[in-house]
Amino acid sequence: MDFQLSEEQRMLQETVREFADRECGPLAAIWDREARVPDARVFEQMVEMGLFGMCLPEAYGGGGQELLAAILCIEQLARISPLCAAGVFESNVGPVRVIERFGTEEQRKKYLPLVCRGKMQISVGMTEAEAGSALTDLRTRAEPDEGGWRINGRKVFCTGGGHSEAYMVYCRFGDTRGAKGIGAMLVEKGTPGLSFGKQEQYMGLRGMPGSDLVFEDCVVPAENLVVEAGGFRSLMECFDIERCGNATMALGIATGALEVARAHALERETFGKKIAERQAIQLLIADMATRVDAARLLVYRAAVNAGAGFPSVQETSMAKVFANETAKAVTDMAMEVLGGYGYSCEYPVERMLRDSRGWPLAGGTMQMQKILIASTVLGRRFDQRK
Repeated sequence: MDFQLSEEQRMLQETVREFADRECGPLAAIWDREARVPDARVFEQMVEMGLFGMCLPEAYGGGGQELLAAILCIEQLARISPLCAAGVFESNVGPVRVIERFGTEEQRKKYLPLVCRGKMQISVGMTEAEAGSALTDLRTRAEPDEGGWRINGRKVFCTGGGHSEAYMVYCRFGDTRGAKGIGAMLVEKGTPGLSFGKQEQYMGLRGMPGSDLVFEDCVVPAENLVVEAGGFRSLMECFDIERCGNATMALGIATGALEVARAHALERETFGKKIAERQAIQLLIADMATRVDAARLLVYRAAVNAGAGFPSVQETSMAKVFANETAKAVTDMAMEVLGGYGYSCEYPVERMLRDSRGWPLAGGTMQMQKILIASTVLGRRFDQRK
């Protein structure tokens, strides 16, 4: 059992860290204040660095690297701002992996190279007003239509809604109830019958696009069927990769908050001493560092054990729960270390605190993840409908 990164991994980590500090650091507050996506120049530089699609197969323009490589990059970017990490997230641990794992060869050839070149972002349309945690209750329907499919329904809280070029939409095929009737279609932006709701305004993650997806007799070609009805389990196994990314976003925020608190403690003076000399501050810093490191170990374990396959449900859920909780706790403690400065919008901690609150809600709530963990530990499933 080796807890050390390889020389190549450390170099990748340091390169992305320097890029994030140099290119994203000065702009993160502006993106948040103006609620806009990062400058195209930033994304173009990440594409040139080979960060987009770095975990996708080389045959389709990807880097062919293991999941941990993307996790290392996402962590360093999210340390400055999750907005900076969004493109790397979506192109490595997002729904594009569904196409890679379950799509046809034609779909892989068409979409994966576009994602790797930064020309297409694919978002997922899962959640509905009455089907969030109870995802198998979803009502968006796909029905056969002259050799293709006609989709009707509405998805809510779609990250990337209105911004992304394509959407992996979870649909119900036919009248089969529950998971057995669910599959996935790829719907491109601009398809007649697809429209978007208003852009959501969130407490945090300002500038990360999000809206409802509205399908009104939206006709999609037959070749856009990615996962047939009955493939819900495959979709969820693949979604564990995205949950691993969610945990990494939270880990990055917590890491950034710890770094800000540490620097402030070493600079700020009260009563003639650096506040780092105060035991109360030392206890906060120690608690923050321990939580961040524990979260990192859980996240890295889930990513490494996934190898070329899927992360373990138990390991991914544990990583997500702990990293999500860590981000909330550590940003709160960082605000205590900075005092009034932490509450000021002139410093990044208040933004980090707001951003940390979004990840526990995305990708499966904390409560549902804990139920999954309990199910794996106890060796039995729990039907929430009974």
